Amino acid sequence: MVRVRRPAIRTALRAAVATVCATAALVVAGPADAADPPAAERRVQVEIPGPEQGGDAGSGHARVPAAGSPAKSAGRLSPAQREADGAVTKLIDNGSTADRLDVVVIGDGYTAAELARFHADAEQKWAEVTAVEPYTTYRNLFNVWTVDAVSRDSGVSGDPDPATVRDTALGSYFWCEGIERLLCIDQPKVDAYVAKAPAADLVVVLANSAKYGGAGYNEPSATLGYEGISTASAGHPKSGQVAIHETGHSLGKLADEYFYPGVPEYEKYTGPEPAESNSTALSADRMGAQRAKWYRWLGEESPDGGTVGAYEGGNYFVTGLNRPTDNSLMRVLGKPFNLPGVESMIAGFYQHARVVTPLTPTDRTLRMRHTAKAAVPRLNGADGRQLVVRWYLDGRELKRFEGRTEVPVAQLWLFDLRTHRLSVTAEDRTPSVRDPEIVRTLRSTATWTVRL
Repeated sequence: MVRVRRPAIRTALRAAVATVCATAALVVAGPADAADPPAAERRVQVEIPGPEQGGDAGSGHARVPAAGSPAKSAGRLSPAQREADGAVTKLIDNGSTADRLDVVVIGDGYTAAELARFHADAEQKWAEVTAVEPYTTYRNLFNVWTVDAVSRDSGVSGDPDPATVRDTALGSYFWCEGIERLLCIDQPKVDAYVAKAPAADLVVVLANSAKYGGAGYNEPSATLGYEGISTASAGHPKSGQVAIHETGHSLGKLADEYFYPGVPEYEKYTGPEPAESNSTALSADRMGAQRAKWYRWLGEESPDGGTVGAYEGGNYFVTGLNRPTDNSLMRVLGKPFNLPGVESMIAGFYQHARVVTPLTPTDRTLRMRHTAKAAVPRLNGADGRQLVVRWYLDGRELKRFEGRTEVPVAQLWLFDLRTHRLSVTAEDRTPSVRDPEIVRTLRSTATWTVRL
């Protein structure tokens, strides 16, 4: 594949034209059966990051070998290296894996002697992610795990040139499919390390490199449950933005908002209404009339600049499809998510996170000497808004306990010997969500039985 932008687009996207409008997710082979190709021949679809110079968030897609490059070496680790390999650390601890969105970060091209630097790189990249909304406000909904993958060589293949081959744990390599900035991995090897973590909702692979590059493996894992894999260079200043853009696909289920002028098959879209929340064939007037897509945000000032409307071009097509704003993060690196994008990201967070964790066991009856305790995460938005915490006894609100995270049973004023139900609910009343279907997901409840 040639390395200049437009021919790369033509080659990489032509094979995906039939499905690219319906979803921005990857296409990964399903469970093995007689019709499936051997694992070594299976290919997956990944998003190509935009060129290093310029702001484009992406350059389309390419189908790449799931098992990575066949040219890499495969040496054995020494006993000391094997001892360090696979160690799991909870880098950011915000609670139970059952109630938090768990991010697993794995490094590639780090030797045993460089693992401390990998942990520092992982912490720095997570700081870059949580500097962008809505990650900033909701950073306490996340746990971050690191899994140490010990490589025999320092650095990764393809850095600085295609002839450079290094023996690494995950087989990361630039020049994937002939595209210098496309940083691919051996996905089965990545999965072997992901499986060592207690839970994985999102995976980030950090390459020990300062070279610009990355990739978005945005198909959910049928076996491990994660939403996707983002690859990024640990040492490049734009790599955090590349990773955040990819989570727009994997967590937010957002479409790309860039498009390809001059590529014939992407000049005009004529298909059905796209599934993604930030792509539509409707005009602003028709959206409003049909109460469809992001109609609730039309005319509002968006954090990425300008007002929400229906801007021509998006989901790779120059005409026939519209995007909510001119230059959000789904089109241009360094920009924020637009308002509809923020709403979709928050919805994605709450698919994996609960905002009430009972600290007092709920599987036994609490008596007068007991206290019902729950953990509720703090929000970190600039507006200071917090979750609304309310308590109920047999469905009747106990207003005097609003905002508290623990209630002694003795303070419930029980006067009979019946068993009662005590519950606590935390609700996120964010103005960033207007869709009632999403609003209903922004609350969690814990319930205990109590009696005298």
